Amino acid sequence: MVFYVVAFFFALALAYVLTPLLRKIALKFGILDHPVPAIKIHLKPVPYLGGLAIWLAFIVTLLGVRLLTSFPTGTLHNLRGIFYGGTLIMVLGLIDDIWKLDYRVKLFGQFIASIILILYNIRIEFISSLPLSVFLTIFWVVGITNAINIIDIMDGLAAGVVVIAGLAFFFIALPTEKIYVNFAALALAGSCLGFLRYNWRPARIFMGDSGSLFIGFILAAISLGESYTTINNIGLFAPFLVLGIPIYDTLLVIFFRILKGKSIFAGSRDHFAFRLEAMGYNRKKVVLINYYLTAILGLAAFLITTVKFELAVIIYAAIIAFAILYATRLIYVKVE
Repeated sequence: MVFYVVAFFFALALAYVLTPLLRKIALKFGILDHPVPAIKIHLKPVPYLGGLAIWLAFIVTLLGVRLLTSFPTGTLHNLRGIFYGGTLIMVLGLIDDIWKLDYRVKLFGQFIASIILILYNIRIEFISSLPLSVFLTIFWVVGITNAINIIDIMDGLAAGVVVIAGLAFFFIALPTEKIYVNFAALALAGSCLGFLRYNWRPARIFMGDSGSLFIGFILAAISLGESYTTINNIGLFAPFLVLGIPIYDTLLVIFFRILKGKSIFAGSRDHFAFRLEAMGYNRKKVVLINYYLTAILGLAAFLITTVKFELAVIIYAAIIAFAILYATRLIYVKVE
């Protein structure tokens, strides 16, 4: 347990130190996010490279843990997959931050990174059919990677949600002794928390796609590594709750863009956060509401892995019903 605590705070401290340094580099070389009135919320250019700080803090933390302790062979194999796949995603996002990539190139890169995870034994294991398992793993990884990218629309939103989600995955995995999941979850949560100090409103640096795609990819990989519970079969769906906010926002955005006849890849203000803002909440409260909801869903996910089947079904049903009912209200909120 001591190593877990050390990993979390080491990642936090490293991100805290690296983020302002990389901010200076971004300013020096003009690596900036320029305002786009339709979808951006900042009024002046803000430096990128926050994602590089998160990646460095995460990777160095895991390397440090590796040097200080011994891992089983299987754990090392899994961590290599996370390193190679995560680094590919980060580099892809960094290139996009600087030069802008076509969305098809990014999707192809995410597909390759998903394959890397599978090659290192990180995939959906409860499905006996290998082709189906591979297909659903790729779909899940690409989906969650982009879901985190989609919620990165307000200062502190994505980073804070990922801190809470990472901690939720850690506490869910702790009883099952999934070592790579535990360390990766805490390293990710710590890295994002250290970065959040500079990303809180008004943000002095953005994580960019190098950050949002990377942390989304790592969350997806972490979620695939957990066995969740032996008490009830539907505990396997706990990740849908932990990642409920990004999944919910993604589904809302896709629904509203299709409804308007727009491409699902086009930028718009159809997000959950923007709709909350249009309902009268200021941006700080919108971000905090997303934090609270993520924490509640994380707690629900933990409970689902500890209770019997019938109660787990009730919890799932209540959350799904509330989400659908609230979505019917959001339909009538005008955001543009």
